[in-house]
Amino acid sequence: MNENVIKFRKPEPPKQPRKPNPQLRKLAIIAGVIAFFVAAWAYFQYLG
Repeated sequence: MNENVIKFRKPEPPKQPRKPNPQLRKLAIIAGVIAFFVAAWAYFQYLG
């Protein structure tokens, strides 16, 4: 009936990006630490 009336609406809040799985993050950190120690061992074993 009132087609020419402007309706003011709140803008929808932006969606938050999904956070990565905490277990996956913990696993990646552990794998990185292990890879660091393996690389250090290999360096000193063959070049040091």
